[in-house]
Amino acid sequence: MAREAEPSRILIFGGTGYIGKHIARASVAFGHPTCIYARPPSPQTRPSNLDLWREFRSTGIRIIEGELDEYEKIVASLKQVDIVISALAYPQVPDQLKIIDAIVAVGNIKRFVPSDFGCEEDKIMPLPPFEEVLEKKRKIRRATEAAGIPFTFVATNCLAAYFINVLLHPHSPHDEIVVYGDGEAKAVLNYEEDVGKYTIKVANDPRACNRVVSYRPKPNIISQHQLISLWEEKTGRSFKRVYVPEKDLVKLSQTLPPPENIPVSILHSVFVKGDLMSYEIDDDDLEVSTMYPEMQLTTIDQLLDIFLTDPPEPARAAFG
Repeated sequence: MAREAEPSRILIFGGTGYIGKHIARASVAFGHPTCIYARPPSPQTRPSNLDLWREFRSTGIRIIEGELDEYEKIVASLKQVDIVISALAYPQVPDQLKIIDAIVAVGNIKRFVPSDFGCEEDKIMPLPPFEEVLEKKRKIRRATEAAGIPFTFVATNCLAAYFINVLLHPHSPHDEIVVYGDGEAKAVLNYEEDVGKYTIKVANDPRACNRVVSYRPKPNIISQHQLISLWEEKTGRSFKRVYVPEKDLVKLSQTLPPPENIPVSILHSVFVKGDLMSYEIDDDDLEVSTMYPEMQLTTIDQLLDIFLTDPPEPARAAFG
């Protein structure tokens, strides 16, 4: 993997989380001195997370153990770096205001990438439970802009391995696959490792300063029907498609208690309404596959091959 011309000192909040670990690995691979700010391990810490800590330390990543309410520790950490990337999970999104306050206090941060890692929240209007999620993220964007911090906002769209597990359930034997809506809406599914690499690139790219960057490579634009057909082709199997009408998802978003109503609202937005493809990307907009044509992209076709041989483990998003 090619190194960036000028290494930057990078600090990642949430660097041991689902997408954060891919960003941390990419940062080191590109040659950047990398730190992560993470909660100290506890007796409840999973063995896999302890293995990740050992992996990070072996690759030269410095782990700063701390909580998000330890302001002085955050300030001290920020003074040692150039770029800050937040990959905090949804429940910690409002805590990024503490990071913003600390960035303003130190005054040396060249770029801040807040925890978006999903849809372009300033361009869509989903069902109320998902809208509430996006509104919390918008508040972080507006606070970043108001503070005058150099930023890059990323619209990474769907994390592909996560959603392939949700849609296809490749780990469990079954003959049926659920289709949300009519299955024709197009979504954008990007492999987590690629999201990590692109995020490190845009965080260091002057072109992306104070801009929104979309992750919308053409090979990764796909409908549910296309995804299922491709999986059938690769597995040599035929699945019965069981349809969940839009009205059922809408009703579930209204009747399920929080936070259980959030995932169905996301499925409605992405796979029924097609919100990820509901707006155009113009020539003046920034899109990662056109910014970095030299970077080898993992297509959906290639990712399904990975699922055949070494399938990524299913994950569960934290909304509560």
